[in-house]
Amino acid sequence: MMRNPAEHIVVDERLLSIRRHLHAYPELGFHERETSAYIADQLRDHGIEASLNPVGSGVLAVIRGCADGHGEGPHIGLRADIDGLPVTEDSGVANASRNAGVMHACGHDIHMTGLLAAAFWLVEHRDRFNGSVTLVFQPAEETGEGAQALVDSGVVDDIDAMIGTHNNPDYAPGQIAVGTEPMMAGCVKFAVTLHAQGTHAGYPHMGTGPFEAMASMILALQTVVSRNETPFHPLVLSVTQVHGGDVWNVIPAKAGFIGTVRYFYPDDGAMARRRFHEIVERTAAAYDIGADIEWNDFAIPLVSDPELARAAMRDVAQYASLEPIKPSMAGEDFCEYAKKTRLLFAFIGSNGTPGHHGLHSPRFVALDDAIEPTAEFYVNAALRVLRELR
Repeated sequence: MMRNPAEHIVVDERLLSIRRHLHAYPELGFHERETSAYIADQLRDHGIEASLNPVGSGVLAVIRGCADGHGEGPHIGLRADIDGLPVTEDSGVANASRNAGVMHACGHDIHMTGLLAAAFWLVEHRDRFNGSVTLVFQPAEETGEGAQALVDSGVVDDIDAMIGTHNNPDYAPGQIAVGTEPMMAGCVKFAVTLHAQGTHAGYPHMGTGPFEAMASMILALQTVVSRNETPFHPLVLSVTQVHGGDVWNVIPAKAGFIGTVRYFYPDDGAMARRRFHEIVERTAAAYDIGADIEWNDFAIPLVSDPELARAAMRDVAQYASLEPIKPSMAGEDFCEYAKKTRLLFAFIGSNGTPGHHGLHSPRFVALDDAIEPTAEFYVNAALRVLRELR
């Protein structure tokens, strides 16, 4: 494979001020209107025509290369998510959130700033590449709805590959993890509603209360992992909410529980679904009650295209430290783009200090030093993928 010298990005005070502004004014999914306007203004200031996403928030922009005069070539996308979380910030940073109850607790401000820095470089160096690069500033990643909305809108129908990143505080700035193995988990949200015969608490024999059945189900579901899955495959099944009853002296007719399954291999996800339904339905029958199951496949496992990942890995060492992938049990809706195109994804180190706080914590801090490697990955991966796809 031909190896071209890596391109380097200088993060100046303007980029730092962009990051501080974005961090100070986070907005929730599909409500990122001020964020979208700010991003569009920054792009236009650099001569990049920008438009709002067709889904109501977020920004799209296209940069066309002209290395050989006509610029024809592949069409790729670079994606950064832009939404914050309903978290009250307690990080202690000077530019902490000024929007009450909302925080960039997942570091999406780093993603946006890094993609803006990459966009500024790409438009100034259009003579270095052929083809087109669509900048996708995507809303509503945290709700798992933004990428699917863009897929449904047709935005990615003619894109040959999508490139994305996520900052990871378990790595230090300057460390990048990219590879061919699964990176982020498939994510299922399940909900079970039990229907029984309610009765007075003093006359339990007159009803078929749901609590004993629910307790048996929750305990039995813990064997889905321990007795059905190889210990060499990560799989998680967690019950996170339990509901039932309103008063102290009535056994209710209705109760339920909610939770999640996380997995990295499709066969494991299918097995978990099958065993889940068997346990819930057969336990309900044993207790003579009804059970409704909702099984929402929130996200599939996120895995980069092997060919693109291997190509990107060979370049990373020229501008960062290539690290092994530490798989994350968190979900990432970037996987939705796989329905339409090939994917390349990377973890970018954003903290790495002892005792750092994790993603979604009110005390989470992503360091400014993460901006440069984020931008450099976007630029160098874009150039590499455009060459690979010719």
